[in-house]
Amino acid sequence: MQSGQRIAKYSLGQVVRHRERPFRGVIFDVDPEFANTEEWYESIPEDARPAKDQPFYHLYAETEATYYIAYVSEQNLVPDYSGEPLDHPEVTEMFGDFEDGRYPLQERLN
Repeated sequence: MQSGQRIAKYSLGQVVRHRERPFRGVIFDVDPEFANTEEWYESIPEDARPAKDQPFYHLYAETEATYYIAYVSEQNLVPDYSGEPLDHPEVTEMFGDFEDGRYPLQERLN
């Protein structure tokens, strides 16, 4: 591991919510540092752009109105303690049943 990289604070299957935006999600992948396009990064207002040298999380995200995939920096996430499962349709493809505030990874037999 390179010296600039940090250990991810959150883990696969953990339910989190965005610090400022009204959505929550379950983590299905983690990048040790920013790994999206420059175009995506530049689309974030400059005063809200997160540092690239932190973990970024891929989330099955949902709002009250919709489901989508989100890519969020660690600094913009907080744990979700609601104890509520997500309704995102892709969650059940990758994870088992919601329990104790998180989703266990599905065990796949190939």
